[in-house]
Amino acid sequence: MQYSSLFVGGRWTEPSTPEVFDSVDPFSGRPWATFPDCNEADVDTAVAAARHSFESDGWRRDGFLRSLLLLRLADLLERAAARLGAIESRDNGKTVIENVGQARFAARIYRYFAGLADKIDGRVVPLENPDSFDFTVCEPYGVCALLLAWNSPLQLLANKLAPALAAGNTVVIKPSEVAPASVLEFGHLIEEAEFPPGVVNIITGLGPCVGRRLAQHPDVELVSLTGGVATGRAIAAIAAQAPKKVVLELGGKSPNIIFDDADIDLAVRGAAAGIFSASGQTCVAGSRLLVHEPVLDEVVDRLTTRARAIRLGDPRNPSTEMGPLATEPHMERVLGVIQGAVEEGATLAVGGRRATREGLAQGFFVEPTVLTNVLPDMKVAREEVFGPVLCVFSFDTEAQAVALANHSDFGLASGIWTRNLDRALTVSRAMRSGTVWVNTYRSSSPAAPFGGYKRSGIGRERGREALHEYLQVKNVMISLNEATRSRGVSPP
Repeated sequence: MQYSSLFVGGRWTEPSTPEVFDSVDPFSGRPWATFPDCNEADVDTAVAAARHSFESDGWRRDGFLRSLLLLRLADLLERAAARLGAIESRDNGKTVIENVGQARFAARIYRYFAGLADKIDGRVVPLENPDSFDFTVCEPYGVCALLLAWNSPLQLLANKLAPALAAGNTVVIKPSEVAPASVLEFGHLIEEAEFPPGVVNIITGLGPCVGRRLAQHPDVELVSLTGGVATGRAIAAIAAQAPKKVVLELGGKSPNIIFDDADIDLAVRGAAAGIFSASGQTCVAGSRLLVHEPVLDEVVDRLTTRARAIRLGDPRNPSTEMGPLATEPHMERVLGVIQGAVEEGATLAVGGRRATREGLAQGFFVEPTVLTNVLPDMKVAREEVFGPVLCVFSFDTEAQAVALANHSDFGLASGIWTRNLDRALTVSRAMRSGTVWVNTYRSSSPAAPFGGYKRSGIGRERGREALHEYLQVKNVMISLNEATRSRGVSPP
């Protein structure tokens, strides 16, 4: 399939260069689509369209229009969820069940922020001078660059696009070159919803050119990125030259803690889903499992049994429980990390190899993997693997569990499994992570803020907090007394 156009200025346009790149189907191992490989001139055209739309005033000043169009977009996305989810599965290898579910969740995100778009207000500020009246106004930044990862394109887009538009900004979207198809298809929904031309622009291309140019463009006021730590550092360094605001979601190494008073059936199901869903290719993957010593053997036995039973296969087949990894180089990296862990002394309880049985040999499959006897400072315990690889640790006391959980440069999410309310509250307060789940894992809501501590990022997505990431505050001070008005005026 050939995608030959970009969505810029409210219409589908040809890129300025004939260069293209392929997207490879992770299940078949073969290219399935081509996309325009844009250059800096295409970036400049898209930013100019977004800037022109923002400067026109109508969009940024009309919260009722923004609310109406976001609601319309949500309806269109919900109707297209099955089609877009299937396309996304072809692109990134995640199961169609998960991708369709995420598309429908994205529609809920647009509805949530539609409800906030016409309710942006400021506050009256009480001053020590009774002859002055002071108030604040929240205003959009302007043109925002939205840089997406490949693992959940439509949901990651909604996390950024919904609050950015609700706040009155205009945007240029760059999907990952690994999985751009669903985001380009999403452009047709923007067109059908009849957003003003230039409010939403979508271009494709490689990060070193397109992403870098967006981050350094003088007319881009805010950059929001979901990606790896190295990419986040590079984008932040570029943006700092202006300087301009950045919102960064950079992944995690999330601990999942099972206490001996937990519902073990529930905890094991949650731990397995937390790491093996999406083949571990999710920023909140519960890749470190901390198990209370009295239940360690039981938990490991149940987990390895579950891992062996997971159905690998075509991600577009509804019966498939785990699909391939997104690319061949990523698969090789994950396998290398597993091998390195074994060489460092970890024990391979299950999995650890490329899955090559009938029907899987051409795809980028890694078996669901459980490693035991992992030490906290091993590479596999410190670095984000982004694959179906679970490291198991044991602990004796609550204090040990907290110390081990926080022994990480990341701080995106964590899980706690216990029936003890006091323990749940005490441990959740001690967690150095932006999200703490208790007796659940990977649960989401458009109203719940999401983001990380430490190397996991800067800023928040979803919830009211996300709206304010895309707003800046203006203070207005008015002198009310003509006789005293000159007191606050500096001499020339």
